[in-house]
Order: sequence, then structure tokens, then C-alpha cells
Amino acid sequence: MDNRRKHISTLFNIPLIVSAALLSFAHGANDVANAIGPLAGIVSVVGSGAVASKVSVPLWVMAIGGVGISLGLMLYGPKLIRIVGKQLTRLDQTRAFCIALAAAVTVIIASILGLPVSSTHTAVGGVFGVGFLREMLANKPIRATPGAPLKKREKRRLLVRRQQLATIAAAWVVTVPSAGLMAGAVYFILSMWF
Repeated sequence: MDNRRKHISTLFNIPLIVSAALLSFAHGANDVANAIGPLAGIVSVVGSGAVASKVSVPLWVMAIGGVGISLGLMLYGPKLIRIVGKQLTRLDQTRAFCIALAAAVTVIIASILGLPVSSTHTAVGGVFGVGFLREMLANKPIRATPGAPLKKREKRRLLVRRQQLATIAAAWVVTVPSAGLMAGAVYFILSMWF
């Protein structure tokens, strides 16, 4: 094997698969719980007639969450995967491994602490972290010869697509209030009827 980045990256194929599997586990541990938590609460209240601080989650409720996550991934996942995996910054096996491992560990720790985080947002944050580090390393001053003074690079290299960054940041800011307003409107309409 040559001591070149392309050949070294192939060593990360198996670790990348393992870290992606760990991220999938973290996704199921946190995001499915975020999605089915309200349904589990409703099922508990309807079944017992009272609000409890802890509820047991029926298997059929977890199955609905699993099927929903799977359908969403099949229908809309490829577009998101294309944006995150190709359009934000250039990824190889090494970079993808770092992103998947960092996102998985972050989401698992959040799950242990009971924090409802998004594994998608966490992974996107990892992509930006890798991209901005690449920019920083690509734009640091260079030495022409050993012992010579540092020279600045001619033109700053941008390795993260800023337009995608702005779009994703806007989506993060807009989605939470939008979902809150929509849920409030649906509740208002239903409370008028019942």
C-alpha cells in the first residue's frame, strides 16, 4: 500500500461501517423516541384516564415509530444524504468515519442524559466541523524552505459551501417555531370541535 491519502483512506472502510452502524443505533435510541414520545403519552392517558410521570410504551407504538422512520428514510432520505454527503464539503472514508463516530457518541450521551437531540443535526454539525477544520488547515501559512519565514497563501480556499450552510441554519431556525405554530393551530381547531 502506498503512503498516499487515497490508499490510507481505504483502511477506514470497516471502521466507517461500524461507526455508521453505531450512528444508526443512536438514531433509533433518540430520534424514534422523540417521534413516538407524544404518541406514547396519549396512549397512556387514553388507557388510564390520568397523566403519569412515567409510562410504558406498548410494542405497537414502537413499531409505528420504526416503520415511520424507515418510510421517511426511504422516501426522503436519498435527497438529504446527497446534500449532507456531497454538497456541504468533500468527504472521504476518514472524514466520514470521524463524523459518524462523533455524531453517534454525542447522540448516545444525549440519550443517556434524556436530552431529545436530532441525530441529523448532530451529523450535519460534524460535517461542518470537518469542513471548517480542512479550511483552517488548508489556509494556514506555509514555509517555502525549512527555517524560512512563514508566507501567507495567495488566495483563501473555501472548502465548505456557504450557501448550503446558510440554508441549513435557516431550516434549523425555522422548523421548531413552525412545528410549534402548526401544532398549536391543529390543537385550536380540534378543541373547537371537541
